[in-house]
Amino acid sequence: MLQPKRTKFRKMQKGRMKGNSGRGHQLSNGMFGIKSLDSSFLTSRQIEAARIAATRFMKREGQLWIKIFPDKPITKKPLEVRMGKGKGAPEYFVAVVKPGRIMFEIAGVSQDIAKEALRLAAQKLPVKTKFVVARDYTVQN
Repeated sequence: MLQPKRTKFRKMQKGRMKGNSGRGHQLSNGMFGIKSLDSSFLTSRQIEAARIAATRFMKREGQLWIKIFPDKPITKKPLEVRMGKGKGAPEYFVAVVKPGRIMFEIAGVSQDIAKEALRLAAQKLPVKTKFVVARDYTVQN
């Protein structure tokens, strides 16, 4: 599972997921990728399940990059505890994903294999996604 080795603070505020992704919205490593169309918290378990689904289909050919990292702790209070008495203990870590964020990238395989591998990975995620290709980003002069 992905999680930070250490953090400056144990607990974090919930925050709001407004607007589009400010960074990480273009392919940087691979030729193909999946882009988020929704905003959501992705747990480290969901990211790991998507990674396994994609790499299994590719049969260890090519290379896969995970472009998101779960660094936000989510706290939870134990069951049947009364209100008050402070915030709960950190339970798991999530990655904040906004619309436009590239989540996974693939290189070294054909477009058909990459599209199917990323489709299988996207089924494991709680966000709508879009398949993107590097040639779609060519600069217009």
